[in-house]
Amino acid sequence: MDKKLAKEILPLVNDPDHYALLNKYVAGRIETLRGYLEKTPDHSKITAIQGQIAELRTFQTLREQAIEMARNN
Repeated sequence: MDKKLAKEILPLVNDPDHYALLNKYVAGRIETLRGYLEKTPDHSKITAIQGQIAELRTFQTLREQAIEMARNN
């Protein structure tokens, strides 16, 4: 994430209500994907789902990332 984007998303991540909703959505998507992992026998699909979960987890630390990037750059 670059400094400009970090500054642009600060209002989203600094608003406790909106950020809580984002995290709730992310947690729900991760749980859905975990369910797919339990049922999917195809290794390539498992790998793809694991990648999706990993990407969603970055949203769980988005606030910290945005604040750090906005400060440091």
